[in-house]
Amino acid sequence: LCSEAGGEDALVGNVNKLMVTPTGYTGVPRKGHLVFDACFESGNLGRVDYISEFEFDLFIRPDTCNPRFRVWFNFTVENVRETQRVIFNIVNFSKTKSLYRDGMSPVVKSTSRPKWQRLPTKNVYYYRCPDHRRNYVMSFAFCFDREDDVYQFAYCYPYTYTRLQHYLDSLERRNLDYLQREQLGLSVQQRRLDLLTITSPAQQNPEKVKKLVVLTARVHPGESPASFICQGVIDFLVSQHPVAQTLRDHVIFKIVPMLNPDGVYLGNYRCSLMGFDLNRHWQEPSPWAHPTLHAVKQLIVRLSQDPVGLEFYIDVHAHSTMMNGFMYGNVFEEEERVQRQAVFPRLLCHNAPDFSFSNTSFNRDVVKAGTGRRFLGGLLDDTSYCYTLEVSFYSYMTAGSTSPVPYTEDTYMKLGRNVARTFLDYYRHNNFIDDNKLQIPNHINR
Repeated sequence: LCSEAGGEDALVGNVNKLMVTPTGYTGVPRKGHLVFDACFESGNLGRVDYISEFEFDLFIRPDTCNPRFRVWFNFTVENVRETQRVIFNIVNFSKTKSLYRDGMSPVVKSTSRPKWQRLPTKNVYYYRCPDHRRNYVMSFAFCFDREDDVYQFAYCYPYTYTRLQHYLDSLERRNLDYLQREQLGLSVQQRRLDLLTITSPAQQNPEKVKKLVVLTARVHPGESPASFICQGVIDFLVSQHPVAQTLRDHVIFKIVPMLNPDGVYLGNYRCSLMGFDLNRHWQEPSPWAHPTLHAVKQLIVRLSQDPVGLEFYIDVHAHSTMMNGFMYGNVFEEEERVQRQAVFPRLLCHNAPDFSFSNTSFNRDVVKAGTGRRFLGGLLDDTSYCYTLEVSFYSYMTAGSTSPVPYTEDTYMKLGRNVARTFLDYYRHNNFIDDNKLQIPNHINR
């Protein structure tokens, strides 16, 4: 997936330590001749055009085997000159609507400042550009300040396949008796499809009937906020918090943290290695073309036939044009079922100030027919609930606030923790968990 040069062919692969010099320059490379690289995990930059000493046009590499999707970028720049000011124009986005219109900005870090932070909004411009066939262009200004630093820019906070593996390895080393990790399958490129099961051991209460909840994330690889939410859910459920302990006693959680590991590794935005949007293939997933989806669907079909019964399926995504967290649900004819389906999002809205019930919607849009939410909503019985949980790539508005608050890695994880604790409120609401037997002080319960 790497290209040495910056021509049209480079859009098949990523730029690889590409030094960009003025046209016709034949002298010795010097400081300020920027070196671009995206040949690393989750990297994406297909081409760089030199416009002037201060300006560069950047082209996103399309998803592998699918030129339609060009959104995610993640690249490094080095060999900078101290105080060098530049404008980077990302010129080939495949989407026209974007949160860049509303103040979103790329994230940046460098060797000496390894924590990701968003660029100042005032340095980012999103506009139709006459020089690029009136396509939408996102331009951002940046001043390099340390010559020895390598700078990295990305569409949003990256969360790589390797990061997930390190996280799951660290969980496994804790030898928790209520956590099981297994390899559910392998991707086309032979990466792990992990499944976590979180619940109290059966021998503690063998007669107890438990509810079953399935959660999946990263079917769309560029939607990295979904991984932070998923980690927030897991962190809370394996913790010693009294709410987590109660949930483990009453609920079996099955979590697939990364449904599309190849797409994540390759730096795609929406597709798998072979160019498939996996979230449109739930009806007939192929064991060779969509092996991870095939394995997860088999798991859910098997769980749906279990006497315990699968009560919740939640698929976690990130949204490129809306603010806040919100949910999509399915449409039902029976009013009573409609009301029941609204309970969980309403409770989550109470727990998470960044979650918007007003943005939550229930639909049967034809173009969504192959999604996990729509397909599994038809497969499972009428006691089950299927949701897509969306979170903004950019920010949230809270009640009474006048300006958006940009999300961070930590606030994405906090939303995940709030999703997890909402299951306690839900099961108390429907009397599955008896309030009178709870050993949770009220001040902890919130």
